[in-house]
Amino acid sequence: MSGSLITGIDHIVLTVRDVEATVSFFQAALGVEAVTFAGTRRALIVGDQKINLQTLGQETRNHAVIGSGDVCLLTDAAPGEVITRVEAAGGVIVEGPVAKSGARGPITSVYFNDLDGNLIEVSRYE
Repeated sequence: MSGSLITGIDHIVLTVRDVEATVSFFQAALGVEAVTFAGTRRALIVGDQKINLQTLGQETRNHAVIGSGDVCLLTDAAPGEVITRVEAAGGVIVEGPVAKSGARGPITSVYFNDLDGNLIEVSRYE
């Protein structure tokens, strides 16, 4: 058997201390939309995908740890605009803008930690 069975990524999950504080931070820093699903679960919409948010111990099938996430999000905005928005929301830039390699080629990235220490990379293709 050859070829990939995978066509893309639907969602990822970040484990956080306070779901609503995380929603507020990402809305302020990146302007993402938040949704509620499965009753009371919360997620952030990022393009055609989403980031589901969970608290520690909510999902017992994984080995989640607060702050262990590392995710790269794509933007059409200039790195300076990303930095301005993140800092205005109280975030601290840890690196960037810096040249990196994305799934489809060269990208320019800005890195920051969210409220729980997850590493968030916001990148733009050249």
